[in-house]
Amino acid sequence: MADPNKVDPIHQFLITPVVSFGEGGFAFTNSALFMVLTVGLILAYLLLSTGRRAIIPGRAQLVSEMLYEFVANMVRSSAGTAGMKFFPFVFSLFMFVLVANMFGMIPFFFTVTSHIIITFALALLVFAVVIVYGFWKNGFKFLKLFVPSGVPGYVLPIVVPIEIVSFLSRPISLSVRLFANILAGHITLKVFAGFIVTLGALGWLGWLGAILPLVMTVAITALEFLVAALQAYVFAVLTSMYINDAIHPSH
Repeated sequence: MADPNKVDPIHQFLITPVVSFGEGGFAFTNSALFMVLTVGLILAYLLLSTGRRAIIPGRAQLVSEMLYEFVANMVRSSAGTAGMKFFPFVFSLFMFVLVANMFGMIPFFFTVTSHIIITFALALLVFAVVIVYGFWKNGFKFLKLFVPSGVPGYVLPIVVPIEIVSFLSRPISLSVRLFANILAGHITLKVFAGFIVTLGALGWLGWLGAILPLVMTVAITALEFLVAALQAYVFAVLTSMYINDAIHPSH
């Protein structure tokens, strides 16, 4: 009989302690472990691949340079040349989300971006950077962000509240978009994989019927790799666009 935990699509998202320090006290969880592994892998790869910068780059250095140029072009196109001062911030977010998503594609690994508390914390960080820098650079002119240029004065009492609500909803939309896509994808993948296990328990006839779920599992796995990379890109490009609002609040 199949283990219920291996079939249950929600079990993979449970946060469990890896190391506990006293009863009811501080615990180092699987979520924290994979966040540490994510950051550690990124640092190790970038340091090792760029430690000896060669004129003719090897494969590892080439990938690092391609990632650099990819994010740099994204920031320039979204926030202009002035936005390049935020390149380390955007690059760090992009790499963290990308590697965390890819970690989640490995069997028995934990997907930290499938938890709203993680994605919301990242979104709040972006939100805080935008607000702090916007007021630091522009002062109260930053509030022009809520007053679109060219809008007649008699319409402003309607438009300004809409702009404020839209701005305040950004952390929610930014975090829910990443969380929901990763969560839904992993649940769908686990459901179809569960069909294979369930049908396989019925014997040869069940294995014959499991061919379709197997094909769907392979297809969804390929799609999830694409979604993992795409969501990292979307998170980074939206961050760049929000930073552009802090640099150029008048629009």
